[in-house]
Amino acid sequence: MTAPASIAQSPLYLLDTNIVSHMMKDGLGRAAQRGYELAQTHPQARIVTSIIVQCELLLGLRKYPSARMQQAYAAQMARLLVLPFDTAAAEAYARLRATLERQGTPMGANDLLIAAQALAIGATVVSADAAFARVPGLQVSNWLA
Repeated sequence: MTAPASIAQSPLYLLDTNIVSHMMKDGLGRAAQRGYELAQTHPQARIVTSIIVQCELLLGLRKYPSARMQQAYAAQMARLLVLPFDTAAAEAYARLRATLERQGTPMGANDLLIAAQALAIGATVVSADAAFARVPGLQVSNWLA
């Protein structure tokens, strides 16, 4: 399953775990402000996240239970479209992993999945994680910088 046509035709920004987590902790912080500014200046842009990010967030909530963070998680997930990992993303993953391994520059498993998904849908990854900058052809934006 690919991203809906209305998604694929709009500029896409795929939020990584550290950005969503920051927004959960500080709903008025820098990342939230950057997202708001983007929505104001580029109303056609779509801000989404990945099912991989959702998995990481849920793991964090399991490991460190907090009613406040559970509420913040629910609020963020209500605002974001969570994209499934599809066949196009799987194919991008295989290509990307093979490339990075050949170059001797592997990256973490979940980051690799997120990067591949972003490449498959033409999204900019929004992350404070410098590892994404090593991915050939991937657009990266750090809303915490």
